[in-house]
Amino acid sequence: MTAFAFLTATEIMFGRGQAAQAAPRIRALGTAVFLLHGQPGRAEWLARALAEQGCNVTRFVVSGEPDVAMITAATDAAKTAQAVVALGGGAVIDAGKAVAAMVPAIRPLMDHLEVIGKSLPLDHPPLPFVAIPTTAGTGAEVTRNAVIGSPEHGRKVSLRDKRMLPTLAIIDPALTDNTPKNITLASGLDAVTQVIEPYISTRANRLTDALCRDAIPRGLQALRRLMVNEDAAARDDMAWVSLCGGLALANAGLGVVHGLAGPLGGLIAAPHGAICGTLLPHGLALNAARATNPARIDQVIKWIAGAFETTAENALTALTVWSRRHGLPTLSQMGFTQAHLHQAAAAAASSSSMQANPAQLSAQDLLSLMAAA
Repeated sequence: MTAFAFLTATEIMFGRGQAAQAAPRIRALGTAVFLLHGQPGRAEWLARALAEQGCNVTRFVVSGEPDVAMITAATDAAKTAQAVVALGGGAVIDAGKAVAAMVPAIRPLMDHLEVIGKSLPLDHPPLPFVAIPTTAGTGAEVTRNAVIGSPEHGRKVSLRDKRMLPTLAIIDPALTDNTPKNITLASGLDAVTQVIEPYISTRANRLTDALCRDAIPRGLQALRRLMVNEDAAARDDMAWVSLCGGLALANAGLGVVHGLAGPLGGLIAAPHGAICGTLLPHGLALNAARATNPARIDQVIKWIAGAFETTAENALTALTVWSRRHGLPTLSQMGFTQAHLHQAAAAAASSSSMQANPAQLSAQDLLSLMAAA
């Protein structure tokens, strides 16, 4: 058996109703709480519950995907915090992870950022951090990095340290109920991508395989149901798939879809999940053609065929057509130009996600992939 290591959050609480335990669990970590969230109305329940526990709550609205300026401002606002909590989607959770990491830090943020900074490890352990996702997509509640944009550099890069894994991750699928369909589709395709890419990764191991083999067909089927009707059981499944994706990618890596999605997302403010979703079938097709051993990719394609009730030969086309029918835009519809595609192809070479891709791909391969998407 190949040796491997596996890291994750200190504690994971999963299931409907688990959010009710959030306030007392957070209170045990400290009474000065810095709460990051998206839409203010969706965070009132937690702010009120924390106040009832005797916590002094400072709130910070994450209005978009985090960038250097946002993280700097939030870190300044959180200087007296004893614990950091993020309630929201992947952007909010990434912002929370970064703030928890940077409040105790002596060095500036840029010293710790990959690619555009010095990639230095954190000089102090992060504050206790609690992640409570309200979308099923990124799995950020169990990953060790925060993706941060730098408009100055036209890049999205990671702040990364093993100690950034959350102290507590609370995944309550009820918090994702009635998510709008466009967000469900984009975030859901991201979740599915994040169990596919670790499964075909060169760093896959028995534990990540066990997570991904169940999650890939389960996620595809649940997402199909959610595009037809609101379905609590399908929401539960997608929350599970998202969690599995975070666990798997943190321990087995990703691949070409995320290798391109990061640079593309740094060029235009397009939703990360939508970028991943539109790249996914084309990334699988390219890897299947270039990989020396495509057996795992072939298995993924068979799972897609089963979910869409078609043949393996038609599976990737069926996924593309279905996604478009439910509103997933193409890269060009998102606003990406040929110049953007060339920039992304060049930048992908330094992407950490590309290091575990199952096939060696040229810049021309990457351009062809994006042109098809």
